[in-house]
Amino acid sequence: MKVLLLGAGSDIAVATVAALARQSTEPITVIAAARAVDEAVAALALAAPRAELVGRHWDALDVDGHSAFIGDVFDRYGPIDLVLCAVGRLGHHAGVSMGPADVDLMIRSNFSGPAAALAAVGTRMQRQRRGTIVVLSSVAAARARRSNYVYGSSKAGLDTFAQGLGDALAADGVRVIVVRPGFVRSKMTTGLDPAPFSRDPQTVAASIVGAIDSTGGAGAGQIVWVPRLLGPLMGTLRLAPRSIWRRIAGDR
Repeated sequence: MKVLLLGAGSDIAVATVAALARQSTEPITVIAAARAVDEAVAALALAAPRAELVGRHWDALDVDGHSAFIGDVFDRYGPIDLVLCAVGRLGHHAGVSMGPADVDLMIRSNFSGPAAALAAVGTRMQRQRRGTIVVLSSVAAARARRSNYVYGSSKAGLDTFAQGLGDALAADGVRVIVVRPGFVRSKMTTGLDPAPFSRDPQTVAASIVGAIDSTGGAGAGQIVWVPRLLGPLMGTLRLAPRSIWRRIAGDR
């Protein structure tokens, strides 16, 4: 099994590789793409010591280099069975206090940069006519909150892009899974008060692996909520009048 991690420094990405390695009966090769390559590879080596690791420097904001980078990865190590996009910039209380440059960076980090990379991934997956793409979204993508609407809107953009990508690749044997976790207790959220229904990276990873192993084929249009109860809960809350939603969401 060959796995490409875009944003390999993510705790969820590391936990997912560990979960895949534990259950796999075949060798796993992981191409770890990150800005801090050594740090990412070291964390992966501890979590999945039997996996073959290849570190590659990659920056989600280097949009001009995405096509060449993805093409090189697929040419060198392909076919790629799984691409996990775990790129993201935390946006807790990322609202009116953010200036234009901060808003631009948030959108490029959480939406336009990863989406551009996924466009290149989609082209290569379409060519090999098989594989799975997992995109980490967020519960924040479901409805904007006054405390983090910049983060939420950027994640909503990526979420919608990933769903459309899945529809576009369905006939080519490629499956796209969108994962919407709630608050995850990880290094990214260190120092923040956990929100209700918070989970750890290992729980999110278990849900990701479960979705990959599910019987849904290409075009199944999978959206995975973690925890699962967030799906029906947000389905209801999205219908709440905005005045009520403001009170429910508060400053979280």
